[in-house]
Amino acid sequence: MSQINELQARITAALDRIAQGLEGRPVAAAEVAADPEELTKLREQLEEERLANAQLQERIKALHTKLDAAEGAQAESLRKLDADLQSLRKANQQLRDNNQALREAQAGGVAEPHLINKAMMAELEGLRAARGADRGEVEALLGALGQVIAEAASAQEQTEKTETSDA
Repeated sequence: MSQINELQARITAALDRIAQGLEGRPVAAAEVAADPEELTKLREQLEEERLANAQLQERIKALHTKLDAAEGAQAESLRKLDADLQSLRKANQQLRDNNQALREAQAGGVAEPHLINKAMMAELEGLRAARGADRGEVEALLGALGQVIAEAASAQEQTEKTETSDA
């Protein structure tokens, strides 16, 4: 996102320089007709600036597309994480219900094997759901870290390009 703002600032600065150059230059018909070399040079510079502006606009579009894709992937990851957490809550509620039924059966002196099996199955489901939720959290963190690393690498490239072009 900071790259987009930086590119927009650069475009604006370039357009401001062009405007200042045009404003500071006295426009007289005799002068324009008298110096065709300078006029040609200025037109070439204007074309170069337009080309640079178009390239920067394309780059901004590409960055917006990447940003939208990253946001979409992050939203999908969060939806999956939410579904895993809902599954975990459901499994844990089932486990609590089964354990309550086991306690009641034990208090009544009736030990029912199918209740024990249900409790074990519910506990296994709870463990699977917890593992899925953990995996979802890890994937969300890895996605966020990947995005931060990509932005840092891109910022490093920009810094290196700027330093190279300034030298």
